[in-house]
Amino acid sequence: MATSGPTVQPCWATGTVIRLFPVVLLISACATAPEGEPPQFEEESIEIISDTAPAPAAASEHKTEIRLTIAAVGDMMLGTDYPDNHLPDDDAVGFLEAVTPVLSLADITFGNLEGVLLDGGEPGKKCSNPAACYRFRSPPRYVDRFVDAGFDVLSLANNHARDFGEEGRLATMQTLAAAGIHHSGLEGDFATFTSNGLSVALIAFAVTKNSNMMLDYEQSAATVAECAHSHDIVIVSFHGGAEGRDVIHLPFDEEEYYGEPRGDVVKFSRLMVDAGADLVIGHGPHVARAMERYKGRLIAYSLGNFATYYGISVEGIKGIAPILIVTIDGTGNFVEGWIHSTIQIRPGGPQIDENQKALNLIRGLSIEDFAKPGIRFLRDGKIVPAHRASRLLF
Repeated sequence: MATSGPTVQPCWATGTVIRLFPVVLLISACATAPEGEPPQFEEESIEIISDTAPAPAAASEHKTEIRLTIAAVGDMMLGTDYPDNHLPDDDAVGFLEAVTPVLSLADITFGNLEGVLLDGGEPGKKCSNPAACYRFRSPPRYVDRFVDAGFDVLSLANNHARDFGEEGRLATMQTLAAAGIHHSGLEGDFATFTSNGLSVALIAFAVTKNSNMMLDYEQSAATVAECAHSHDIVIVSFHGGAEGRDVIHLPFDEEEYYGEPRGDVVKFSRLMVDAGADLVIGHGPHVARAMERYKGRLIAYSLGNFATYYGISVEGIKGIAPILIVTIDGTGNFVEGWIHSTIQIRPGGPQIDENQKALNLIRGLSIEDFAKPGIRFLRDGKIVPAHRASRLLF
């Protein structure tokens, strides 16, 4: 651990770090998208030229032969009972059913949980206009829906994780842990576990109070570097960027939403890779955004709305999202992946989209925003490394 510079929380080799607060748990009481299939999809027979960075000298040769598969999705909120009952008629039992076969096959399955899992309690978020303010509270039993769908780790770093105060987030952490699901989001809370013989750390960042703070770029990089020192693989999640259908393109600058700083997501993501992150997963804008391969690591800048029953719009491009499957080797290098396109039409949950709108959208944005994103998007949804200049001028 560094003896100077930013203070970092310890990133333990096993278990989950939970920062305890003096609270009592309440147990009772975010260019136009191509409409059709983009022309000139790359065919799988094309020779792939990789500019992957060399593995660190400390990594043993056999780690390059290990494969770790991660499934990642964006925002999820399966129903809320506050202030009125907006829960699915089947109690969300079938809400993720259509996508479970894809989610459950990965070694690690990740998503961003909006709101809390809590019975009762009073909201911590105060709203001047309740009609325009959403506070999400799902019953704790809904944790079983995530377990059944195959989720292994969830982010609690977002603007709805504290809808019922820090007590609500702590209660959610306990509910997830009791069900065997790892979590990260609260300041100092990192998910650490073992998969395929590799030690893995997942750190979820956000721009909101008491979370691992993505706006403090130096501190965030120091935290990731410390975790990279003690783990084989580091996955970074962030909830940042402006919101809405008009922010599908990356601005390569600091973003705001209603006056709130939302970070420079490209600067942040690349700094995390520079510090040792092996995969960076973004969410928050409520639309899908571009992807790039930077120094051999995949960055997905937003996975959009994946499964939101109420409150957050799923109209148009807000209702299309990927299930991103990423395969990396034991040193963290991106090997290949898949974009499984989904679409949500209320009141139903996400469904596999045969028209592949999410794939078409992400492919178009990646080329428009980066010209050469370092990824080839194949017609069937597969993504593979492609040559990219070592010096990036963004």
